[in-house]
Amino acid sequence: MRGGTVQINWHDTKPVLTLDFHPKSGLLATGGADFDIKLWQINPSEGENKGPTASYQSSLTYHGSAVNVLRFSPSGGLLASGADGGELIIWKLHSTDVGQTWKVLKSLSFHRKDVLDMEWSTDDAHLITGSVDNSCIIWDVCKGSVHQILDGHLHYVQGVAWDPLGHYVASLSSDRTCRIYGNKPLTTSKGLKTLNYAAQHVITKAEQQLPADSKILSAKTHLFHDETLPSFFRRLAWSPDGSFLVVPAGSYKFSSTSDSVNTAYIFSRKDLSRPALQLPASGKPVIAVRFCPIVFNLRAHNSGEFFKLPYRYVFAVATLNSLYIYDTESVPPIAVFAGLHYAAITDISWSPDAKYLALSSQDGYCTLVEFDSDDLGSPFTISEAEKAKDENKNSVHQVPHEVITTPNAVVEAESRANRNQKETEASEGKQALASPISTPVSNKPAKRRITPMSIDP
Repeated sequence: MRGGTVQINWHDTKPVLTLDFHPKSGLLATGGADFDIKLWQINPSEGENKGPTASYQSSLTYHGSAVNVLRFSPSGGLLASGADGGELIIWKLHSTDVGQTWKVLKSLSFHRKDVLDMEWSTDDAHLITGSVDNSCIIWDVCKGSVHQILDGHLHYVQGVAWDPLGHYVASLSSDRTCRIYGNKPLTTSKGLKTLNYAAQHVITKAEQQLPADSKILSAKTHLFHDETLPSFFRRLAWSPDGSFLVVPAGSYKFSSTSDSVNTAYIFSRKDLSRPALQLPASGKPVIAVRFCPIVFNLRAHNSGEFFKLPYRYVFAVATLNSLYIYDTESVPPIAVFAGLHYAAITDISWSPDAKYLALSSQDGYCTLVEFDSDDLGSPFTISEAEKAKDENKNSVHQVPHEVITTPNAVVEAESRANRNQKETEASEGKQALASPISTPVSNKPAKRRITPMSIDP
């Protein structure tokens, strides 16, 4: 793999707040504090020491404030963009004699304040958004109207995720809770069933593991960062098959005297009331998670101790200043990239062919990582995927509920990468943007046990 920070004028040197790859063409869309959406063609690297480049294609100009999130629909025919002040626009792709162009289809109005995150339903029919007005809204995109308002959070909603199987939606807020809503369809007078999501779990605290001789019966600690987290984004994500949910912005104390560690939690679909796994701790808070759209063959004969899957998923986890790449065959990350940007990372996205991974930053630049054909593994074929889906229906994975892992190797790798970056900058005496440092991690993680729990509404 190769890549680095592409030093071009992405958004007039202003913060780049979001990005997303088109699921068909592979064009990269970026949105920023310049109120604009720009489309880019990603070009492969021309040499081993050079990374991929981006070529400007066009701009979508309509918003009157900073664009915080944009997402293409699964079919690729629509694009949704959310901005400050509650602006929410649906764009539609049109074919013309000279090519394709995007035009405003609808303006969805109801959020009173900034829209921070969104995700489409798999059929392009609905959209869920999260806002600074403390609410989530499920939109009927065809009608251009509000379908349902989820207003249980007490502070900013900074992340939302739509279950690919359609049974759940999830939200994450700076009120230190993750809410899981289950779909309980309502039947209309015409006999049609409509979506109706109701709160099923509110995850906020977990019991600490106490010494056997402790006189304290139990102690609980918050699972997530509070509103002091220096980011407006907590972008969570479901795996493509819906078998598990990865939630960022985790903060956990193993004992009342230990320091809090930054982490992301993995929730099993079999029990969404509590975390099943904790990803290796990082030096900075985790702010975004994104799954690779390609499913890969196992590299071993099984998927390891924690995930009993007949295939491998690869996913990226971004902290404020680093990028981790994981797969479901092992707990330690495949690689760690540090020293990429001088300001907070804001969003991450995979290209549809898994050749590129892009991330944006408030420093006004984006990083592109290019993967060789054997970096991530061989794709899982459609026939194999369908067979595995049938075999694993209703029991996609077997994740133990109480195992939490926190290998120190990841923290050491990130610290070492950041330290090397600072030493390089000091020796050169210049302020150019940093080159990426990739640190493979293979140390076997140490294991600790806790008993996470949920607080039901």
